[in-house]
Amino acid sequence: MIIFRFMFASLLVIAGFAFLPAQVQAAQTARENSGSSVKSEAAALPHSFARPTEVAIKHLHLDLKVDFRTKKLSGTATLSLTRQADIARLYLDTDGLDIFSVKTITGEDLKWNLGDRQAKLGRPLIVDLPQPSANQDSVVISYASRPTAEAVQWLTPEQTTDKKHPFLFTQSQAILARTWVPCQDTPAVRMTYSAKIQVPRELLAVMSASNPQEKNNSGIYEFEMKQPIPSYLLALAVGDLQFQKLGPRSGVYAEPSVLKKAVWELNDTERMISAAEKLYGAYRWDRYDVIFLPSSFPFGGMENPRLTFATPTILAGDRSLVALIAHELAHSWSGNLVTNATWDDFWLNEGFTVYFEQRIMEAIYGREYSEMLARLTLDGLLEEIQELKARDTWLKLDLSGRNPDDGMTAIAYDKGYFFLRMLEENLGREKWDTFLKAYFDKFAFQSMTTEGFVKHLKENLETDGEKIDFNAWIYSPGLPPNCPVVKTEELTQVAKAAREFLGGKQPAQITIDYETGKWTTHHWNHFLRSFDSKLKIEQMKQLDEEFQFTQSGNSEITHDWLIHVIDSEYSPGMTKLEEFLTGQGRRKFLKPLYEKLASTERGKIMAKQIYLKARSGYHAVSRQTIDEILGVSDE
Repeated sequence: MIIFRFMFASLLVIAGFAFLPAQVQAAQTARENSGSSVKSEAAALPHSFARPTEVAIKHLHLDLKVDFRTKKLSGTATLSLTRQADIARLYLDTDGLDIFSVKTITGEDLKWNLGDRQAKLGRPLIVDLPQPSANQDSVVISYASRPTAEAVQWLTPEQTTDKKHPFLFTQSQAILARTWVPCQDTPAVRMTYSAKIQVPRELLAVMSASNPQEKNNSGIYEFEMKQPIPSYLLALAVGDLQFQKLGPRSGVYAEPSVLKKAVWELNDTERMISAAEKLYGAYRWDRYDVIFLPSSFPFGGMENPRLTFATPTILAGDRSLVALIAHELAHSWSGNLVTNATWDDFWLNEGFTVYFEQRIMEAIYGREYSEMLARLTLDGLLEEIQELKARDTWLKLDLSGRNPDDGMTAIAYDKGYFFLRMLEENLGREKWDTFLKAYFDKFAFQSMTTEGFVKHLKENLETDGEKIDFNAWIYSPGLPPNCPVVKTEELTQVAKAAREFLGGKQPAQITIDYETGKWTTHHWNHFLRSFDSKLKIEQMKQLDEEFQFTQSGNSEITHDWLIHVIDSEYSPGMTKLEEFLTGQGRRKFLKPLYEKLASTERGKIMAKQIYLKARSGYHAVSRQTIDEILGVSDE
């Protein structure tokens, strides 16, 4: 999401569509041996009620009406199923859905019930299925989401950029699809889908599927996703959107006032697609479009296939933050094409994607530029390792009984990246690239586990196990001694400039000596992060007068500067702090700033005052995080 495998799937439960991981197959074997289906299946899929080894969704068709007045999505979900002949029950994931009926495709009522609610998981929808027929098994569920559905954010016109029309967007990762669609909400199950969505006529609807490029007169839009995807990639956005092409297979959707800026910023998108294909094979999703959502979107980007959801906070005006687009594009191979089987294997999505992102950036902008990104990544990883519990710094996570969002840390993304980079450096880039391309081809549209990936790697590449030390990387805390070394003269000079400022050199002289007018966002990030200790008010004033940090329109620079504003209690920056916290909802920025404020009693009072104003404009993903930091709730 934005805010970047394993015993391979060996049980084919949906011919040509979905492969279940060996972890689920093992659960089935355990169930047959023990007679306890609930216990074994739950162990295999700790974040889902689904039993896909028994019945699995092959295709989903949605027929929904979007009602901004009631803040509900209502209509039907038709599930085409594949099941074992002796299985008579279907288990689905729901959370807060109002279920009105469940019928056969021919209209006969089926018996159903909602099980007990479980924290973080919602309630299972259990359907008694009819006898298997010669035709394809299907059920039709009539339902409605609730205004409180955590995946869905309903924005008033005032909460959008152009402030003329309402806006809706969904965020299904990791297990929030169940709050707007009854489904098997696990990455172990893949399905194709289609949809008919009715919206107000002045708005345009787009999904993670084939999309219209302009509004029609009916307000009814139809969609198709021919490639099988997991439920967390279901996505819908509705708003006053316009489209402009970037190239033959890419383009941008945005509110009218944002579109021109967004198109300029994403000028290199077609080059990125070509660079990615040269590395790891054909792009398999037909089109790669990007939609810029209102600023409340909680992540940097979300890799919804065919339509990346992106935050406007990357529109820096100098194309310096487009690594995020490279990241989401890379997910078209790592994550969307080959998917982590469970959220404990999350690094298989994100570690691979950060590695792939770095390779794309290197191909387009050069090694020195990509190494600056890698150095910033390493610095952030080392800092986060100090803050996390030791068990949470293993690549193979243990998220049983927890929200899988807890695994969205630098470990999956950045420790995963450095593990793969270490493999590249040990095995040689040519061999490594050949292996990865074959890996994406062989396991396309399948789910993967950590153990399966290691097994496949060992079977297909000569590896020195002692030199690589898989156990230290995957099943041990922290970073092993063989973590790659990142060298970048650019950032070495930036750190030197920061030391000289602390030693008394005036910022104006630093501007001359280091030609700061040529610095990118990444230079400034490293400069601001090089000050380990609290800066004095006079130092803050000097920096601000020379470099205009408080007035910056670059979200990444603003975030790093505001950390110092809080630390130093720099009053000229406090207004900007409040504006930044109330003006966007990206969790990556909100979490550190609220944590820094909450570290003192005075700061915590200020944080709660700001949060009271901002909370209603944040997506549920961000609200949950900040609620926990500040100890507040809906009540």
